[in-house]
Amino acid sequence: MRVAGDPVLRQKARKVKKIDASIHKLIDDMIDTMHAAPGVGLAAPQIGVPLRVAVIEIPEQDVIVLINPEIVRRSGGRPVEEGCLSVPGYMAEITRSQSVTVKALGRDGKPIRIKSEDDLLAQALEHETDHLNGVLYIDHLESMDQLVKLEPQESASETGERERGL
Repeated sequence: MRVAGDPVLRQKARKVKKIDASIHKLIDDMIDTMHAAPGVGLAAPQIGVPLRVAVIEIPEQDVIVLINPEIVRRSGGRPVEEGCLSVPGYMAEITRSQSVTVKALGRDGKPIRIKSEDDLLAQALEHETDHLNGVLYIDHLESMDQLVKLEPQESASETGERERGL
């Protein structure tokens, strides 16, 4: 897992030109890594691959694979608590869009469009797309003083979804 300070996290990821066996292997590796973390989402740059590929798995839903995702509409704003697998041990309250619409290619190469409003999926869509543009959630903070250090003894049951990185 690449962490803040690694230059690959600050690069704008390249578009996937062809969905072939190597992309399918990348997707499988990303899903395994996301599950092991555990996280809600993962972008390819987080594992050192500068390609526009992201995976998201919201509890009780199937994994969403996004190839070359692009936010085509966003509106409103709402405060959310956010963490990131690439900024381990911290979280902060930031503002994310109320409603987010993303267009992308699915794993099968067919166009998909996902609209989500006021939920974890909307937050994850924005968070993972940010990663593909070289942006980390901490870039949305006015000051690094807003970061909250998570206590190592806090368990996932105590902190709930907050501890799961996006």
